Amino acid sequence: MLRDYAFILIFSAIALSVPILGLSIAWLLRPKKPGKIKNATYECGLETFGETWVQFKVQYYIYALIFVIFDIETVFLYPWAVAYNKLGLFALVEMFIFIAILVVGLLYAWRTDALEWV
Repeated sequence: MLRDYAFILIFSAIALSVPILGLSIAWLLRPKKPGKIKNATYECGLETFGETWVQFKVQYYIYALIFVIFDIETVFLYPWAVAYNKLGLFALVEMFIFIAILVVGLLYAWRTDALEWV
């Protein structure tokens, strides 16, 4: 019984030891000379001046979330399209419901002016 899981155990041990070994070697060989210039914030090759904490508008995050939602929709749409002939009418109806829910969400965001760039 244990022989069946021996390959999984060996594979897991190798999968854990390779990155740990690589990180350990990199930690041992790294240069250890911290300084004021090395610890400074690097921003496009220029010295920073003024306040570096900038508050972003929440609207940027809303755009990002809407993009992620429709990106995930695309991820779900591809396997469905590939297996469309095998799935039948039920899968077609399910996909229309899925797309309809996303369209309702998009219309809601549009109606509440969440997509307005002000």
